[in-house]
Amino acid sequence: MNIYKRWFWIFVFPALLLFTFVIVLPFVMGVFNSFTAWRGTFYFDASSGGRAASVLRSLVGFDNYAAAFRDERFVRSLWYTVRYTALAVISINAAALCLALLVNRIVRGAGLFRTTFFLPNMLGGLALGFIWQFVFQIIFTDLLFGPGGALHVEFLRYMTQDSLKALFALALLNTWQTAGYMMIIYIAGLNNIPRDLYEAASIDGASPWLTFRKITVPMLMPSFTVVFFMTLANSFKLLDQNVALTDGEFNTRMLAMQILRTVKDTAPPDYGKAQAQAVIFFIIIAVITLSQVNITKKRELEM
Repeated sequence: MNIYKRWFWIFVFPALLLFTFVIVLPFVMGVFNSFTAWRGTFYFDASSGGRAASVLRSLVGFDNYAAAFRDERFVRSLWYTVRYTALAVISINAAALCLALLVNRIVRGAGLFRTTFFLPNMLGGLALGFIWQFVFQIIFTDLLFGPGGALHVEFLRYMTQDSLKALFALALLNTWQTAGYMMIIYIAGLNNIPRDLYEAASIDGASPWLTFRKITVPMLMPSFTVVFFMTLANSFKLLDQNVALTDGEFNTRMLAMQILRTVKDTAPPDYGKAQAQAVIFFIIIAVITLSQVNITKKRELEM
């Protein structure tokens, strides 16, 4: 045991060093820059004849945060992200749980089905976005749901060219990509449920729905905690798919893209304002995900 303690910090130190320089220091610098008038050259003071200004003279307090909430594009992207997240969390969890329940009943070939459903998660966000852009613009619009298609459904046409339709398009894309990954977590939870509980319920004459509601769902709460946390965080942070599918057109910018585009929408680039938006973004994700984990953890303790 002493040997492990002696070598523990030696092996952990490289990882801690990388984490500090790649995550901690940039985060601290970003928070500091959110309180400054940083536009790429905030140390330059024109009024002092071109001499470098002190760091303290570049501080603007909470002006960047106030400007962020006054920015109509930021508020609109925030609301759009919240709506998308609510839709995506429901669709991803429902699809993943249904797939897990189906695959868990398969005796032969279960591994093949798990692999097949998991494969979309291996695709990159940009590649996936361009694939589904082709699906929505060509297959959905012209082949399947157009006037000469198999079934005319106007809502499923031009889904990347409308704010509301794009919301469902992004949710469909992300569900197809992520559901297989979340399915694996639900399958692990289902396999940990004692079979004795189902046998006792069957003897007592419980219906399949009652068994699912009274046994499966409560016993799956640890899996729900993990999956809800991951889907909430990933939905708020969605960027690549948003860029590839709509590029933020038709008022479809989500928060991550809005922060990225803030420096392009302002001249000279307002890095301080973009950094303030990023801090707000971080706080929103932290509050929502930690609250969700706390709520679902309490449900686990109540069982």
